[in-house]
Amino acid sequence: MNREQTLRRRIKLLTWLFIIGLALSGTTAIPLQGELNLLVNFCESNGESSELARWLLRVRDALSQTQERHPFLFYGTDWLAFGHFVIAIAFIGALRDPVRNRWLFDFGLIACVMVIPYALVFGGLRGIPLWWRLIDCSFGLFGIIPLWFCRKWTSELEQLVSRGGTDEK
Repeated sequence: MNREQTLRRRIKLLTWLFIIGLALSGTTAIPLQGELNLLVNFCESNGESSELARWLLRVRDALSQTQERHPFLFYGTDWLAFGHFVIAIAFIGALRDPVRNRWLFDFGLIACVMVIPYALVFGGLRGIPLWWRLIDCSFGLFGIIPLWFCRKWTSELEQLVSRGGTDEK
């Protein structure tokens, strides 16, 4: 396998990883109550009385009350999921033609970096514990890794293609 094929394979693999991560992250924004019930049950079955277990109980109780009194507020998390799905779909362009659509990797890197101040500032304003905000920040950090490699390899691929004159597809 030549270098161009290797780069294309790597870019495609990491782009798929990023797309799947976005889709899974979006999917988890929909069944919040069910997910929290599972987590709380897991913590209770393990005898957890940690700060995490107390936080999960607090969030579950708040979600239950919100579901009973104001279920329309969950429409916001439905749109959060939708946003994840749409961004994931946009990255199909990078799968099809990574050189022409390398701007998607820049866009993704910027978005991942923006997760960090966003989570820290707005999480603080909403009373989210710092340790939970750091978990949220980790999504941005983990997203940066495949996107950085994709951007790097796309630049190399562009140089190879421009030198060799091979077809982009």
